[in-house]
Amino acid sequence: MATKVLSVGGSIIAPDSPDVKFLSEFSKMASQWLEENPDSRLILVAGGGAPARVYQNAYRDVAKTYSDSQKNTLGFATEADTNYACDWLGIMATRLNAQILKTVFGPLCPQDVVTDPTCVNEFKGKVLVAAGWKPGFSTDNDAVLLAEKFNADTVVNLSNIEKVYTDDPRKNPDAKPIDEISWSEFRKMVGDEWVPGKNCPFDPIASKKAQELNLTVICAAGKNIANIKSILDGKDYIGSTIKG
Repeated sequence: MATKVLSVGGSIIAPDSPDVKFLSEFSKMASQWLEENPDSRLILVAGGGAPARVYQNAYRDVAKTYSDSQKNTLGFATEADTNYACDWLGIMATRLNAQILKTVFGPLCPQDVVTDPTCVNEFKGKVLVAAGWKPGFSTDNDAVLLAEKFNADTVVNLSNIEKVYTDDPRKNPDAKPIDEISWSEFRKMVGDEWVPGKNCPFDPIASKKAQELNLTVICAAGKNIANIKSILDGKDYIGSTIKG
């Protein structure tokens, strides 16, 4: 059975609050696609997105109000301590987003939300929903690990950007959209370090693992439902392809 993996950004699922229009249109499209492709199944990995960053930023602001001695007592004296705490806040946001994603698929998704991609050994139903696992990376990495476990060769990364750019187009007017890029070139752009709340097209830790597995990653706009279906159908699509 063919397995497709979609990493669905939290900013798509719940930019401020759950996006009812997106959840409705996406679940209807995916359900219909599964009906048309009975030998296929979908893995959906929910990100934390904007809600995660709201809590992470709040925590960092609280930390600034304490003295060094108080920080030592409370356990966020170092940047590593802060990142660890922020990772867990992000993970909890992904789990809430994943739960509503699972819920809208009803009986197509009979399993509980997966929170450890290394411990799931079966796939019941037609849809499997996963969330954040542990600190050190984003849910992009969970998507890559699930792709490896269930023999998927592509991860579709759905976010609030239509394509990967050579630089941040909001800051650099000369930034150019990328249609296709190699893993080595992409990893030069995003670096090797994960920081909780980092806003990049695909997590650096996930990118390293995806390159090792020779996976293809397609970055595309999460709100363009027709385009997502084109990707699932193997037709022409708007997005950036990372491979090789």
